[in-house]
Amino acid sequence: MATSLSSAESLLAMLKEKHPSLTLHALTNLNTLVHLFWPEISTSLTTIESIYANPEFDQHQRNLAALIISKVYYYVNELNDSLTYALRAGSLFNVYEDSDYVQTILFKAIDEYVSSKSKAAESKSETGDVDPDLEAMVERVLDKCILDGKYQQGIGIAIECHRLDKLEEAITRSSDLQGTLSYCIQVAHSFVNLREYRHEVLHLLVKVYQGLAAPDYSIICQCLMFLDEPESVANILEKLIHSEDRNDALLAFQIAFDLVENEHQPFLLNVRDRISTAKCQPSEPAQQQGSNNPDSTQHNEEDAQMIDGTLTSIVSVPELDPSEVTYAERLDKLKGILSGEISILLTQQFLYSHSKANLLILNMMSESMEMRISVCHSATIYANAIINAGTTLDEFQDNNLGFQLWLSIATNWTEFSAKAGHGVIHRGHLSQSRSVMEPYLPQTRIGRGANSYAEGGALYGLGIIHANHGEGIKQFLRDSLQNARDEIVQHGACLGLGLVALGTADEAIYKEMEKVLYTDSAVAGAAAGIGMGLLMVGTASKKASDMLAYARDTQHEKIIRGLALGVALMVYGREEEADTLIKQMTSNQDPIIRYGGMYALALAYRGTGNNKAIRQLLHFTVSDASDDVKRTAVLAIGFVLYSDPEQTPRIVSLLSESYNPHVRYGAALAVGISCAGTGLSKAISLLEPLTSDAIAFVRQGALIAMAMVMIQMNEASDSRVGTFRRKLEKIIKDKREDEMSKVGAILASGIIDAGGRNMTIRLLSTTKHDKVTAVIGLAVFSQFWYWYPLIYFISLAFSPTAFIGLNYDLNVPKFEFLSDAKPSLFEYPKVTAIPTTRSDAPYPAAVLSPSFRAKRDANLKAFAASFLYWRRFGELKLKASTEKDGNSMRPALIRFLESEQRKSSTEKDGNSVQVDSKTETQIEKKVEAEPSFEILTNPARVVPAQEKYIKLLSGSRYVPIKWAPSGFVLLKDTRPTERESLYAIRRSVYQNTLQRR
Repeated sequence: MATSLSSAESLLAMLKEKHPSLTLHALTNLNTLVHLFWPEISTSLTTIESIYANPEFDQHQRNLAALIISKVYYYVNELNDSLTYALRAGSLFNVYEDSDYVQTILFKAIDEYVSSKSKAAESKSETGDVDPDLEAMVERVLDKCILDGKYQQGIGIAIECHRLDKLEEAITRSSDLQGTLSYCIQVAHSFVNLREYRHEVLHLLVKVYQGLAAPDYSIICQCLMFLDEPESVANILEKLIHSEDRNDALLAFQIAFDLVENEHQPFLLNVRDRISTAKCQPSEPAQQQGSNNPDSTQHNEEDAQMIDGTLTSIVSVPELDPSEVTYAERLDKLKGILSGEISILLTQQFLYSHSKANLLILNMMSESMEMRISVCHSATIYANAIINAGTTLDEFQDNNLGFQLWLSIATNWTEFSAKAGHGVIHRGHLSQSRSVMEPYLPQTRIGRGANSYAEGGALYGLGIIHANHGEGIKQFLRDSLQNARDEIVQHGACLGLGLVALGTADEAIYKEMEKVLYTDSAVAGAAAGIGMGLLMVGTASKKASDMLAYARDTQHEKIIRGLALGVALMVYGREEEADTLIKQMTSNQDPIIRYGGMYALALAYRGTGNNKAIRQLLHFTVSDASDDVKRTAVLAIGFVLYSDPEQTPRIVSLLSESYNPHVRYGAALAVGISCAGTGLSKAISLLEPLTSDAIAFVRQGALIAMAMVMIQMNEASDSRVGTFRRKLEKIIKDKREDEMSKVGAILASGIIDAGGRNMTIRLLSTTKHDKVTAVIGLAVFSQFWYWYPLIYFISLAFSPTAFIGLNYDLNVPKFEFLSDAKPSLFEYPKVTAIPTTRSDAPYPAAVLSPSFRAKRDANLKAFAASFLYWRRFGELKLKASTEKDGNSMRPALIRFLESEQRKSSTEKDGNSVQVDSKTETQIEKKVEAEPSFEILTNPARVVPAQEKYIKLLSGSRYVPIKWAPSGFVLLKDTRPTERESLYAIRRSVYQNTLQRR
């Protein structure tokens, strides 16, 4: 009957009847017809509201009236009123109903509830002003999600609504508990903006994980690292290495390697020191015979030793309980991992043995530079250090006579940078660091001349070698700072000391740097400000207020800028806790302090994608009067968004077209920082036009940013890589190019081939924890706009592109695994060929011997065949015959190649060398089709884009205890009785350097 009605007038009339049954009948039918006759019903809304407000009607009728009113308000788009009456409808509002009205009101209700709970959380209120009816509706929604098996939806709503009780219920009732917990962790890191609430969620997840029959200790330890609970992590690791199961010990080692990858030095040291000592102590490792290293005796008992090509831990124990002996051995290995020494040694071995550094690029740079342009020569020094970062290979500097000549006359800060560059090349070479830098370190012996620039650079380089692993060298650098009287030496010592004591908050070191700061020396004070910030990274110490107060008092811009950056480093990762300090800095009248405020905002909210932080940065981008602040505000967006790099090109796309070149520069570096190592196509497309910008410093920033994005890419993965490399070469060689652009091109050439083409830039670990050292490194590196020596901080952001599998003894077994992709996609970029230029010397006299002419023609024909091969497949392969008689044949080959490149498909004359179709067909037949996969051998280079193609071979002897496509992976031996083939590890990387010298 209701469906045949053409009007609701009769039902509306019944509402005025006094009999309750007639009113109920009318309300019941109106509720089913609201979607058809809501315009008519809206005219009688007052009558329905009076029924709802009249206590004479029973509760059911009043709730029914409220529901009708809610629907009418929904159709007239008054959602606030609609929600209000839907809440008054009580249980009559059916959350299970699948209609647009119900879904819209539920979304509105959840938004209101989230808003109320968020305000309560921000105000530290326990309950907040939350409507009980609203809370009841949200609870019904959560119950519905759980009953329907939509656990992920329920988890998302529960987290957003701050309902941890419902979150725990949704997790525990899930059928896939491990998958649900992993999803929770992802949501907590990606969408929970308040740091304190995020910690509450993680505490709950740890509690649930620990209640499982087989808890995932790897994920638990990662959560505990976020929560800064080293004691709990130490207890888990101790429990695992006490286990009789070797697999538990392997898991403990794997967890330790994963924690080390996060680069949080204070946390790792706390974990290491809190693990119980074994009853049978491992003895001191025997000192290597013939070692002349002055600091070799300072190593702790857990230092790893290299014996007979393998990595072992020497343990001497008396006859005791076998379980205690096993525990002592495992503890020694675990402490070696947590100290970072084992991972550093293995990484250095990998970088040395796999280095594919193209020295021809460096030679080209050196030969293209004019002696009078010192800044370009300095840039070549930086590029050399970056290209060979961590490899311990400095062949270019040792063998290039032209470069050595220029270095011999280099003075002042160029000499400082040259000496510090050794630290980048030998980064991580902890055991031989003093030997590497010995010729340049401050000397206490009388009779030796002092060079303050060389000494300062050496101390800075020593800090880079030990960055984030400074236990063995910290005291030496502190003594050097105390004894230094020259501001240059103090500058290097402060930077080095900040690097080795990164984040340790050592009070004694802070006071030493503070003394240097109060000397009010511009050069030393700037480094002291940065060093103090490095020392106190992430502590949000009250000392930041003292540093800001001194920044307001001093007149030196260098000191103000160093202190502003140092304060920004102090609030690293503190998020909303740093808002008060950020507000003080960003509202200051001094543009340099506001500049520091941009970095404080960026580092406090690093990698969170926080909308509030991005809005603030965009506001300063368009409103601040200082170009420095505008540039930094845009650049800072890259730090906030590096966990979601796809968003950065979209957000800064309009800024990259700004009329202000400083904004364009900032947009370029924001993309470079956020998208570093990703090869993101949108990022490359945004940067391409900026590399040809009319302003030189914009081109410089765009070239550096492009190199950061394209690192570890080749032409097979993106053809624009080859175009970009050729552009760099052209800029470097062009004598008319602006110096700023040349510096950018030289640095970009170094970055794109960093670490012997075996390093990329990673700001997130494989467990999605931010890599503290890497983020800090890029933040300080971006200060090269003002101070070139800070360029070396980019080396802190480099991560090796390696898969290194380790067995129970932490040796590297040889085993094969699969890369299920074409080898050309991820192979090393092709080595740049030696440029062929015509010599000014006359060609040798022609030889008319018939036999010589016949030999020459044969060689030219072979060369022509190779040329056709190159033209088809992009690779020039000269046959051996063309290499003979090079002095007489090379000019002819060059002329032939040039003529072939100019020729059209139709030959213009008959004098050129002809290659018949048979020769071409034979060449094509010899070319085999590229395989669709590649077999890799441990340890192997695995670039980030290749990780998704990495697989184990079926029947493999070794199985990962926890699968990861790159990094350090602990392997379980499925055939332990068979003999292992191990990868040989050198006793000392530095021995080769000493032999070359």
